Parts: sequence; C-alpha cells; structure tokens
Amino acid sequence: MLETAGLNATELSAYCRERGLFPEQVSRWRQAAQDANAKPLLTMAEQKELERLRAQDQREIKALKKELQRKEKALAEAAALLVLRKKWEAFCSEDAEG
Repeated sequence: MLETAGLNATELSAYCRERGLFPEQVSRWRQAAQDANAKPLLTMAEQKELERLRAQDQREIKALKKELQRKEKALAEAAALLVLRKKWEAFCSEDAEG
C-alpha cells in the first residue's frame, strides 16, 4: 500500500504488471486499510456491555453443551436398550422354534 500511495494511474499499472496484481486489488486494499482506521473506538460503557454479552453467551454455550451431553447419553442408552430388546426377541424366537 505504501509503495503505491504516490503513483499515478500509469505508474500504478506498471507496478501491478510487475507484481502480477490488478489495480482494482490495490484499490480494494487501500479502501480496506482506510475503513479499518476509520472505525471509532468503543466507550467504556460499550466495552462493558460487550463483555457482559460475551459472558452471557459463554454461559449459554456451557448450558447448551451440558444439555447436548445429557441428550447424547440418553440416546446412547435408548439405542443400547433397543439392541438388547432385539437380541432378547431373537433369543426367545430361537427357544420357541427349538
């Protein structure tokens, strides 16, 4: 960006050709750099509010993970009971035949 700051259109085109770039890319990079520098800083109240929201999100994520683990355990237990039931039915049908 700094290398291209003082170049006119012709010089910029030559610079881009040498480096395999497009002038549009340089323009987008320049705009992105300007936009990044133009963002206002947050006030202390805004920072505290963001931190409070982040902490709230972390608590919610923790609760959701705990609930997911509980449901996964219940699903695994249900699957195990289903397998045992099928095995029992197969065993009983073998007894009835034999």
